Amino acid sequence: MNAMTTIKGWARELIDLSLLFIAVGVIVQIIFGKEDSWYFGTVTDRLIEFVQQLGNAGFVGLIALVVIIYVFSKRDH
Repeated sequence: MNAMTTIKGWARELIDLSLLFIAVGVIVQIIFGKEDSWYFGTVTDRLIEFVQQLGNAGFVGLIALVVIIYVFSKRDH
């Protein structure tokens, strides 16, 4: 059981790190614009596309959004 706890801890840390990179990418694009942020060039475009896909999916998109929020709010800190 200890191995599963370790793997889940690594996965949580990876998700936290990924969310941090997304947040930094959005901030970099807001401050410098899309042309000057070569590394984070399409972060906001991909976020907008994701939100539009959820919106276009109707009720299924709403359920997917609820599941995503549930998964991220369930994590222990």
